[in-house]
Amino acid sequence: MQEGLAVYLSMRYLQLSVILLCSLCLQAQPSALKRPKQDTLLESILRSHPAFADIMQHHNDWNVQIVYTEINRNKRNKPIFTDHSFNLQPGAYFYPASTVKMPIAFLALEKLNELNILGLDMHTTMLTDSATAKQDHVYHHPLAGDGRPTIAHYIKQIFLVSDNDAYNRLYEFLGQEFIQRKLKEKGYPDAVIRHRLSVSLTDAQNRQTNPIRFIDSTGKTIYEQPAQNNTNSLPNLNVFQGKGYMRGSKLINEPFNFSEKNRVYLQDLHNMLKAVMFPESVAAKQRFKLTQTDLDFLRRWMSSYPCESKYPEYPTNEYWPSYVKFLYYGSEKQSPIQQHIRIFNKVGDAYGYLTDISYFADFQNNTEFILSVTVYCNSDGIFNDDHYDYDKIGFPFMRDLGKAVYQHALKRVKKHTPNLKNFVYTYQRD
Repeated sequence: MQEGLAVYLSMRYLQLSVILLCSLCLQAQPSALKRPKQDTLLESILRSHPAFADIMQHHNDWNVQIVYTEINRNKRNKPIFTDHSFNLQPGAYFYPASTVKMPIAFLALEKLNELNILGLDMHTTMLTDSATAKQDHVYHHPLAGDGRPTIAHYIKQIFLVSDNDAYNRLYEFLGQEFIQRKLKEKGYPDAVIRHRLSVSLTDAQNRQTNPIRFIDSTGKTIYEQPAQNNTNSLPNLNVFQGKGYMRGSKLINEPFNFSEKNRVYLQDLHNMLKAVMFPESVAAKQRFKLTQTDLDFLRRWMSSYPCESKYPEYPTNEYWPSYVKFLYYGSEKQSPIQQHIRIFNKVGDAYGYLTDISYFADFQNNTEFILSVTVYCNSDGIFNDDHYDYDKIGFPFMRDLGKAVYQHALKRVKKHTPNLKNFVYTYQRD
């Protein structure tokens, strides 16, 4: 009798456990159903153009990632954003190359605003000193009209021609610890900007940044920043890619180590640009602390062509008008510029990775959108061999994609015509 009761209770307990488990599963189901449906808009654009056949076939091998933000305006001209993506891989590493210069330029102006020192602004003379054997100093800028190195001048160079030395000077002004702290505070915890560009330095040397002085027209020091050394830990990316790399003239048959390189994901770069073009669209804590003067300065030079600068003056045979406008123009030197379209952007190309982060504004047809793309152009899997597929794969894809998305945006029916006057600038040469 007792044995039968024990069996009954045991079976009843099992039944109740199964019922409870099923109940928990059913309760969990709605959250799974809330996941967004697979976005097919960009895929449909790509499939509708024969030029993208190879990209569609190899989009995983070539690590193609695209983010497109559709912008609609309400009757008060307030923008409303809808994101679309193709093959977006939030945790997949790609080398951001010169796109890291964009947040560095934003943060340089933010730091000036936080210092809030009378007489100190982006046009104040900035003298970079050296504290170690591997650091160099800058007391004079030969490309500036008056020879004075300034943050404003460095920012111009970054957006006009993607100048590496200009980026290095701003990196040193900010310091590695400031950069990482600010990116994390703004909601980019995965972003890592840890090194200068085009100079061979160890991790320890990149942690050390130069002493810097700002002086007024009389030579008086307005602000002095000592040499800095970031002792905080940085994430170990543990990223190895490809099948080999060149060390001098020797091929090393091992994956290339990106573990101590910069990392910023495409969606984060996309959001950073959005935060400067549309600061009211993001939470206050995620905005860059910039004045309207800062915003206008950044936007103007992000959308300028090299030929629209007098200081520096860039030779057109080397820096053609669409020099750093990959989306829509690719690398075509003779491609005519569409004067009614302005592209506010930052590009990057290195180690076979090609990236462009762009806001498009067509003032003639009242059309706008944000488009960010990265593509891996290294079919042989060998790094540092200078045999990348930029011209064969990357630039044609960027050109064709920019035009295809532009045509899609142009044909979209909009309930309210956008007023883009806030993004209209005068591009006199200065």
